[in-house]
Amino acid sequence: MTRSSFARTRLAWCCTATLAVLTHAGHPVAEQSQIEQPVSARELGAIWDAEHVSPPLPPLVDHVELVKRLDEIGKRAPTAFAIEKIGESIEGRSIHHVRAGTGPMPVLLWSQMHGDESSATSALFDLFEYLQRHRQEPVVTRILSRLTLHVVPMLNPDGAERFERRNAQSIDINRDALRLQTPEGRVLKTLRDRLNPRVGFNLHNQSWRTSVGTPPQPASISLLSVAYDEQRSENAGRKLTKQLCAVIRDALEPSAPGQIGRYDDEFEVRAFGDNVTLWGTPVVLIETGPWPGPDPDAALVRLNFVAIVSALDALATGQVERSDTQRYETLPMNESKMFYVLVRNASVINGKGLPPFVADIGVVANRKVQINNGRRELQMSLTIEDFGDLRTMGGLRTIDATGMTVVPLTDDSIAAGQMLDLPEWRSTVSTTIAVGQPARLALLKPAPQPGKFVVEEVIR
Repeated sequence: MTRSSFARTRLAWCCTATLAVLTHAGHPVAEQSQIEQPVSARELGAIWDAEHVSPPLPPLVDHVELVKRLDEIGKRAPTAFAIEKIGESIEGRSIHHVRAGTGPMPVLLWSQMHGDESSATSALFDLFEYLQRHRQEPVVTRILSRLTLHVVPMLNPDGAERFERRNAQSIDINRDALRLQTPEGRVLKTLRDRLNPRVGFNLHNQSWRTSVGTPPQPASISLLSVAYDEQRSENAGRKLTKQLCAVIRDALEPSAPGQIGRYDDEFEVRAFGDNVTLWGTPVVLIETGPWPGPDPDAALVRLNFVAIVSALDALATGQVERSDTQRYETLPMNESKMFYVLVRNASVINGKGLPPFVADIGVVANRKVQINNGRRELQMSLTIEDFGDLRTMGGLRTIDATGMTVVPLTDDSIAAGQMLDLPEWRSTVSTTIAVGQPARLALLKPAPQPGKFVVEEVIR
């Protein structure tokens, strides 16, 4: 397979008027008579706050809900959106392609090729709503008149049904770009070849353990200008995706300072993003990660919405050509130094009959979708992932347990505020504090009464 070639992009500026024309494979991008102000990320955030239609828990979106939402979009705005079935999953669930806009630049966005990575799918519902509600306004008008958006909102509906990464064949679709043994992968490849998009957006979620910076902060969004060879060469297409990443960074940093990272750009010969770039469509990877706070899903969907609209507008106006690729290159690299809960400096009675000792406790969270009486429910389990001196790590929530004693939670009736005797450390119990064990912890602090302790917090 040979490398794809990209025509050079040019932007010419005049004193009295501006003409921006970006070309690739015969696709003119934008022509305008004056410099246009880019869309305001702050205004986009306010619009999302007031108008979003995305569900509060994206993991609960299944194929049935997707089809229902697409049907509603088609009925509400039949002239704004064209919706077609472009294939089926291995279990026969339909895969859909949504088209919006009439512009000469085709842009491809695909989401949820991993079934348990659903944040961007919900953000795409908000994108459709935004395009429909604001279609007479300048930002949307120029996006839809200069771009044609091609969206696959759920590539892996079987995985989404089970909230699992892989498809029903147990194949990772994102590692099936060469063999094409998954029907879902063949659908994406066929669509890309049919459209020959100017640029693609590959939308994913990453682990809640992903961090950036020192001290570690949650990598709420990580970006990647996807490489197309082992040398990580830069041609016009890859420069464009670096500039798009710079646009997204600038749009998101005010809302998530220190929480935007860069994904490793090592070439992965099997991956779809890498091969789509190699086939002629340079790809931006957007990975949604952890968010500190009580309602992470909404905050992360909001970031995705602002990122996508900002990038599309930069393409439509030609402003992307003015973006500095160093804004992408200088993003901190992803690491895995984030816990869901990090308990620091605790005196630990671990339930194994060992003397108390001081340690930090790193707890991770795993979310699963369960079917209960025909309803999808989201459940979370907490596990002790690491233990000891964790001073180089971070937490979505950090508890300073200096002066407290952490003991195994052996009774589910124990709650914050209760007064207890300190357990005898020589005793062994069935619930222990150790790596790999469920996180069942009671944090105790000394009470005013001698020998008594008050439950400060329970983690279960």
